[in-house]
Amino acid sequence: MDLIFWRHAEAEDERDGLADLDRALTGRGDKQAARMGAWLDRHLPEGTRILCSPALRCEQTALALGRKFKLREELAPGATPAQLLAAAQWPDSRHPVMLVGHQPAIGETLAQLLRMEAGNCAIRKGAVWWLRTRERDGAEQTLLWAVQSPETV
Repeated sequence: MDLIFWRHAEAEDERDGLADLDRALTGRGDKQAARMGAWLDRHLPEGTRILCSPALRCEQTALALGRKFKLREELAPGATPAQLLAAAQWPDSRHPVMLVGHQPAIGETLAQLLRMEAGNCAIRKGAVWWLRTRERDGAEQTLLWAVQSPETV
């Protein structure tokens, strides 16, 4: 199974009167999302299920890909690694899955899957981390397939 994490692109700072879920992408964030969306569109397999946090900044990031996606409450800010993995049906989904979401949940989930001792992994805004499972010698392994940031595409 392929599991792709896409952290939302750069968003407005928190300010009085603006709900966290209503924070929009900045101009720079729009450009980051467009660059990563173009790269993903060239590389994502057909049939990839795309699940997105209901936060505006995540929805705007996902829209840059130009494919259908579903908003999922369990990917909202404050999500846990268990919620992300359950939404993705990891590692049993028959289709590749991409989650568009937030730190620290993405970094915590990656750290868990890649067995990083620190328990968290810093993920740049707008970056994609692509994991793949395989079976080798009767044991399931998680591979880091690709890491891409908007500045390098």
